Amino acid sequence: MHNHHTPEQKMLADGVDRFVREHGRFEHWRKLSAGGAPYDEAHWQQMADMGWLALFIPEAEGGIGAGPAEVAIVAEGLGRGLFRGPYISTCVMAVRLLTQAGQAPQKRLFEGIADGSVRVATALGENGAHFRLDSVQTTAKPSGNGFCLDGFKPWVPDGDTAQWLVIPARTEGPAHQAEGISLFLLPADTPGLHRTDFRSPDHQHISQFELRGVEVPPLALLGPKGQGLALLQDAVDHAITARLAEACGAMDEVCAMTLDYLKVRQQFGTTIGSFQALQHRIVDMRIACEEARSMLQLALDGLETGGVDGQRAVAAAKARVGQCGLYVGYQAVQLHGGVGTSDELAVSHYLKRLSMIDMAFGNADFQRDRFMALTDATLPSPHLPLPPTAQEQTA
Repeated sequence: MHNHHTPEQKMLADGVDRFVREHGRFEHWRKLSAGGAPYDEAHWQQMADMGWLALFIPEAEGGIGAGPAEVAIVAEGLGRGLFRGPYISTCVMAVRLLTQAGQAPQKRLFEGIADGSVRVATALGENGAHFRLDSVQTTAKPSGNGFCLDGFKPWVPDGDTAQWLVIPARTEGPAHQAEGISLFLLPADTPGLHRTDFRSPDHQHISQFELRGVEVPPLALLGPKGQGLALLQDAVDHAITARLAEACGAMDEVCAMTLDYLKVRQQFGTTIGSFQALQHRIVDMRIACEEARSMLQLALDGLETGGVDGQRAVAAAKARVGQCGLYVGYQAVQLHGGVGTSDELAVSHYLKRLSMIDMAFGNADFQRDRFMALTDATLPSPHLPLPPTAQEQTA
C-alpha cells in the first residue's frame, strides 16, 4: 500500500508517523487507562489542528474531501500507537452517514466535527443481533409530528463522549427485515435516553443506551424513512476498512517490538533470535502482516467499486485481516514468553486490541457468512432460465 501513495498521501503518512513517534508512548497510554480517561483531549485537538478530523468531510461542507485511502493512512498510524479516541466512530462512520443523508440540519455538525468540539456515536448493536444490521428491535412509532423511540442498545463505542447519537430504529416490519429501518440523529442528553458506561477488554470506553419513550422531532430522521439500512451498511463498510488499517498498523508495531525482543533476550548463552525456529516464526508474522495489508487494499478498492462486489471485497478483507491479526498477536505473546501476558508489557495490550478489532462489526465467521450470502445473491435464480450456451446459440 505504501508503494501506491501519491505525493500528497506520502506527506500525510509522514505527518502521521511523526505524530505517532512523538505521542504514541505506551507509558502515556497506561496513564490514561489508569486515570479512566477515554482519550487524550490534547492529542485530539492536535489532530483537529492538522486537519485529520476534517479529512473525510466533503469540500462543499468545509472539509478536505479526501477518500478512504487517506483515512486509512491516519487510522493505520493510530493503530501503531495504540491511540484511543472516537476517530472512526465520528470522523469516518458518522461523517459518511451525514454526507449520504444530505440533509441541511445535520450538515451544520461538520464544522464541530472538524474542529474537534463535536463527537457522534452510532448505536448499532442490539441483543441477539449477532452483528446483523437488519436485526433491529428498537421501535420508532409516530407521536404527534415526530416519533417516539423505545429500545435498548447494549454496545455503543465512544458513546460516553458523544454529544450526538445515530439511532437505528424500526418504523415498520419485523426484525431481520431490510425494509422499515430508519435512522435518527438526536442529542445525547435527550430526555428518556439513559446511559451506562463500562470498558471493553482493551480498555476502550463503551456505553449502553436504554430508550424509554424518547420523543424526537421529524428533523431527527436521517435519510428516507424506512430505507436506512443501505445508508447504514455503506457507512459500516467504510468504518470496517478504517479498522482494518488500524489493525495493519498494530500488527506492524507488534512485529517490530517482537523482533527487538528476540535480539536482546538471551538463553543458553545466546540471543533467542539466533534460533532458526524462532526466525521462521517471525517471518511468518511478517507474511501475515503483508497479507493483511493486501486485503486492506482489496477493501479500499471495493469501496471504490461499490455495489455487491464492493461489499463482498470488504467482507473478505475483514475476515482475513481478523485472522491475520489474531495470529500475529498470539505469536508475539508466545515469543515473549510468560512476560508477554503481563499488563506491564505493551504486546499484551496490542493482542487485546487486535482481538476487539476482529470482533468489531462482525468477526471472521460472520464476515465469511456475509461473503457467501452476497455471492449467492449474485448467482442466477434456479427458477429462472439460464442464458444459452455458445453451442445452443450456434444451433
